Amino acid sequence: MAEDAWNTRNPEKVSLAYTRDSVWRNRAEFLSGRQAIVEFLTGKWNRELDYRLIKELWAFRDDRIAVRFAYEWHDDAGQWFRSYGNENWEFDHQGFMRRRIASINDLPIAEGERKYRWPLGRRPDDHPGLSDLGL
Repeated sequence: MAEDAWNTRNPEKVSLAYTRDSVWRNRAEFLSGRQAIVEFLTGKWNRELDYRLIKELWAFRDDRIAVRFAYEWHDDAGQWFRSYGNENWEFDHQGFMRRRIASINDLPIAEGERKYRWPLGRRPDDHPGLSDLGL
């Protein structure tokens, strides 16, 4: 569900999965609260064009989940990137995410190296996941 939400590139929709006072570390940025999440994601998707994401569960216990992910995007100059990362999530008792810690690295790629070529939006059910793609 998180992957599907992020692939909408709709900051308001994505923010609703987080507590009102959710705390994030995204790379070297620190933010708190849904409004900050909306502002952050708006800027992100204005810079990271044609964004497509795949997430994969790594581990979970109690109210914490670890996921790994990779997403592809290009900048306004047309340079493509594959961004790899790991996220740690912590949830409240109602199932909202209260903490998100993301570490991400960007790899410039040629357009011909792209692996995510589905139409913008939700990843099709028959599209391979990260492990299947060797990522």
